[in-house]
Amino acid sequence: MFAFTRATQRARARLAGGVSLTARVRSAMAAALAASALLGALFGPAAAHAADTAITVVAAENFYGDVVKQIGGNYVNVTSILSNPDQDPHLFEASPKTARALQHARVVVYNGADYDPWMTRLLGATAAQSSQRTVIVAADLVGKKPGDNPHLWYDPQTMPAVARAVGAALDAADPAHKSVYDANLATFLGSLKPIDAKVAALRAQFKGQPVTATEPVFGYMSDAIGLDMRNLRFQLAAMNDTEASASDIAAFERDLREHRVRVLIYNSQATEALTRRMLALAKQSKLPTVSVTETQPAGVNFQQWMLAQLDSLGKALATR
Repeated sequence: MFAFTRATQRARARLAGGVSLTARVRSAMAAALAASALLGALFGPAAAHAADTAITVVAAENFYGDVVKQIGGNYVNVTSILSNPDQDPHLFEASPKTARALQHARVVVYNGADYDPWMTRLLGATAAQSSQRTVIVAADLVGKKPGDNPHLWYDPQTMPAVARAVGAALDAADPAHKSVYDANLATFLGSLKPIDAKVAALRAQFKGQPVTATEPVFGYMSDAIGLDMRNLRFQLAAMNDTEASASDIAAFERDLREHRVRVLIYNSQATEALTRRMLALAKQSKLPTVSVTETQPAGVNFQQWMLAQLDSLGKALATR
């Protein structure tokens, strides 16, 4: 069992050891410091509060924000902090807009499991408003903790749990529209059935097939399908911004060259040098690749996003 740590934890270790930081870690640390300074400036008593009849909701990640919108409809005003599918989420920097939105949020949804630890600082700075605020942490709902794979939205069990918690929070915040929220929740839960059906179909056809990935983003979904995921040490090194060992790199390359895996799954939001190297090798070896992202793309909802990635995986696995 390997621990899934975050870039800021690695930064502390490197500072203690006197090793120079990578650009990714330096940016993560700078973001944390900037967020701290930003909060001190923005959360004073003079902060403006715009009156709004809709329930103000802040989601750390846009896929959770999308779930809130689908359940809350016109009765919610949702701000999603991480929403750019072309940006590495680990390089997030807080903005004044983010801080202001969170200050008056009635409902807050975030991932937890140390994926978005900056939320703790942001929420702590708005403690005065916390008595009327409901905070939903996906990791708490599904029993995950720091050290577990934090990419919880790829676990088919996560979104139903988050959706039910969101429905309950909206019911409590706005009892007058409870019937609307309850109906939308039922609709949302029903709309997840095609995802479950696709996972079951892929499992029936491809269970036990070997695959590999540049990072463990798709790990929970891979487990649900029953795939044999290889090169986990390499994946964790890439995610935690540490150097993979020479033996792990060689094993990964051997899997690609000798077609010991059926598909290479890669995080297209974090294509650093070693990832690009593996993608080039996969192309050279005529091995199918499948892109997955940590942020929901624009123009689609959560269900469409998941189904599109599962469809791409199915096509890649069927390639001979």
